[in-house]
Amino acid sequence: MITKLFIVDDHYMVIEGIHALLQHEKNIEWVGHAMNASSCMAFLQQQLPDIILMDINLPDTSGIELCKTVKEKYPSVNVVALSTFNQQSFIKKMIENGASGYLLKNASTKEMLECIEMTMKGKSYFSFEAAQTLRYQPDDEIILTLREKEVLALIAEGLTNPEIGKRLFISTTTVDSHRKNILTKFNVKNTAALIHAAVKKGFL
Repeated sequence: MITKLFIVDDHYMVIEGIHALLQHEKNIEWVGHAMNASSCMAFLQQQLPDIILMDINLPDTSGIELCKTVKEKYPSVNVVALSTFNQQSFIKKMIENGASGYLLKNASTKEMLECIEMTMKGKSYFSFEAAQTLRYQPDDEIILTLREKEVLALIAEGLTNPEIGKRLFISTTTVDSHRKNILTKFNVKNTAALIHAAVKKGFL
């Protein structure tokens, strides 16, 4: 059985890398890629793949929200998260939104092929490290990257995204992406709730 595979990731090197790893697999048909959520949804109006490998960190909409939208509109399409984030909050939210699996970007070709095979059988698959995180990481443990800690501190100072971008020498889009990730990790929906939670957990 041929598996039609589609990838959504905003880094072309990631797309090319996965394509290179899988292009000689006889049972996998590479049907295309998108670099943002809107392009992904436009593609799905024309053609439905069997599996989407979906990055969580996208420039226009988070992969978590995109996963939910895809599963609501096209329930037959299997979504597998493809991420650098090995944190329980991200894994659980992707599962809640209908993802069939969770692969870390350092996954081996063997893991990727196993994931595709298991997903096509209607089963869930988690890369080894993600499975370990689900099993052993406490539910309330929050892990921030160094950059996320810097962004959080500046949010607490009341700076806007453009102001934070200038302070840290990064684009406003990148700041927005970090802000969304931080909100997801703290499981809050606005800045006020974020500050409250960050103080409570000792981050500020």
